[in-house]
Amino acid sequence: MKKILLLGLTIILALGSLTACAAKTDAPAAEALSGTVVIAGSTSVQPLSEELAAAFMAANPGVKIEIQGGGSGVGIKAAQEKIADFGSSSRELKDEEKATISNEYIIAKDGVAVILDPTNTVADLTLDQIKQIFTGKITNWKEVGGADAAIVVVSREEGSGTRGAFVEITKVSEKDAAGTAVDNTTKDALVQPSTGAVKQTVASTPNTIGYVSIGALDDTIKAIKVEGVDATEENVLAGDYKISRPFLYLSNTELTPAAQAFLDFILSAEGQAIVAADFIPVQ
Repeated sequence: MKKILLLGLTIILALGSLTACAAKTDAPAAEALSGTVVIAGSTSVQPLSEELAAAFMAANPGVKIEIQGGGSGVGIKAAQEKIADFGSSSRELKDEEKATISNEYIIAKDGVAVILDPTNTVADLTLDQIKQIFTGKITNWKEVGGADAAIVVVSREEGSGTRGAFVEITKVSEKDAAGTAVDNTTKDALVQPSTGAVKQTVASTPNTIGYVSIGALDDTIKAIKVEGVDATEENVLAGDYKISRPFLYLSNTELTPAAQAFLDFILSAEGQAIVAADFIPVQ
């Protein structure tokens, strides 16, 4: 009887030992990435952030990324006051703003080329001349060294991100007394709903001037110099081409694992490929 009890006890102990080993062997992997990442700020950066977030969340379902607009000023304030993981800005920070921000990450750059029909002899314009043309103050090509012909302005529709960047940088859009940005694009402009439509109109219509993202340039249109600098991605990245701007993420806190992983994704080959669809990658 004692032998039977002893044998039973030995079997129970052996089974327990095997169960413990199995538990160790089958232990779950490290917990998947999780958490919420909040981004607030530039409405120009917002659509790109949303595309990047969608791709990242598809691969990391435990992470939720919340994206809010409000403008670059809101993004800078969000970073300064630590009320978001990232504040976003579509302009360079002023010196006094830089002093209040710990971390500044360039996730993309945006460059906009000024284009003419291929027969136009004008090769270079200053930012002020561009402003005067698009606001309707300069109306004849002879005023900027071209032929004696009326200028036909071609613009994107209101709400276009390319239009928003262009009018802001060239100061076609300026703030009124209340601090509201007013787009002063001439009412005589031919308004087109897409980059392709702008290119086609400019390519086929004499004396036209328009603008497209640098990535959309081809030999059907003529991209001019601005302040003596060619509209190329290389010149945008070097900071030499004037109608360009950085897309920034700003932070004043140590990044959470989820926020750091999202930033790493943005700057990875996969993330920068998403950037390259509409903007200029920085990696």
